[in-house]
Amino acid sequence: MQRLSDRWVSITLSVLLHAALLGALVYGWLLFRRPPRPAPTLAIEARVVDARSVRGAVQPAPPEVTQPPAPPEPVGPPQPTSEELAQREQQRQQEEAVAAEQQRVAQQAAEAAAAEAARREAEQRAAAERKAREAAEAQKRAAEEQQRQAEVKNQSEREQDLQRDLAAEEQGKRARAGPALASWQAQIAARINREWQRPPTARPGIECMLNVTQVPGGEVTEVSIGECNGDQAVRESIEAAVYRASPLPAPPDPALFDRHLRIDFKPD
Repeated sequence: MQRLSDRWVSITLSVLLHAALLGALVYGWLLFRRPPRPAPTLAIEARVVDARSVRGAVQPAPPEVTQPPAPPEPVGPPQPTSEELAQREQQRQQEEAVAAEQQRVAQQAAEAAAAEAARREAEQRAAAERKAREAAEAQKRAAEEQQRQAEVKNQSEREQDLQRDLAAEEQGKRARAGPALASWQAQIAARINREWQRPPTARPGIECMLNVTQVPGGEVTEVSIGECNGDQAVRESIEAAVYRASPLPAPPDPALFDRHLRIDFKPD
C-alpha cells in the first residue's frame, strides 16, 4: 500500500495536468472566435472623358423597366466550414478527455479517502479488541487471586475448626474419664426413676439398658430399650418414663454433652 503523501503528490500532479489541458482549450477557443481578415478588393483602372466627345458614339440606353423588388431571401447563420467542424470536434474531444480525467482523479481521491478511513477503522477496532482482551485477562487474574485468597482463608478456617474440635474432643475425653460423667448419668437415671410408674408385672431386680437421643437443652427425641430383663409392660413403662423426664438434666461441663446416651437403668 502506497503512503498517503505519495497519493497526494499524484493527485496534485493530475490536477496541474488538467489545468494545463483546460488552458490550451481556452486558448484555442479564443483563436477560433477571432474575426477573419477581410477579403482583398480588386482595383479598377478608369479615365475621365467629356460627355460631348462621346455623344455621337454613345447611344442612349433604353429606359429600364423597373421591376418590383424581389422579396429578401431569409438570411441565416453561415454554415460552418470543415475546419470549424474539425475544431469543434477536437474541442469536444478535449473537453470529454478533461472531464474523464477529472472524474478519474476524483475517483482516485475518493478511493484513497475510503482506504484511509478503512485503515483507521481497522486500527481502532484492533485497539478496542486489544483493550478488551487486556481487561478480560486482568479480570480473570483478579478472580483467580480472589479465589486463591478465599481458598487459603477457608483452609485456615477449616484448620482452626479442626483444632477446636480436637481440643473439645480431648476435653470431652478427659471429662468422661473422670467422675463427672458418672455423676451426670446418675442424675438422669434418678430423674427417669422418679417418673417411672411401676407396672404390676414388674419384679425386683429389673435392669435395662436405655438408648436415649437428646438435643441441646436436654429434650428427648427418641428412646429405645436394649437389653432388659423385664416384660413388655416394663419396657413400655420405662420408655414412657424417659419421655416424661424430658428435658433431662444438663451436664455440669458442656464438654460432657452427648446426643446419644446409654443409661443403665436399675430402679431397685
